[in-house]
Amino acid sequence: MFFENIGSSEILVVLLVIFIFFGPKKFPEMGKSVGKAMREFKNAMRGVKEDLEKSTRIDP
Repeated sequence: MFFENIGSSEILVVLLVIFIFFGPKKFPEMGKSVGKAMREFKNAMRGVKEDLEKSTRIDP
């Protein structure tokens, strides 16, 4: 896969480029939105897991 060979130095370079491109004022906003998106994704996956468990449960 493509992401297997990415090391910490490459990630650091990408983060530095993003920081320079967007500037220090936008960086906290971007972090906040990424965190919010991750939380929403986690909650959605939890809901999918619960729905899957309900639909596959066998009640005698």
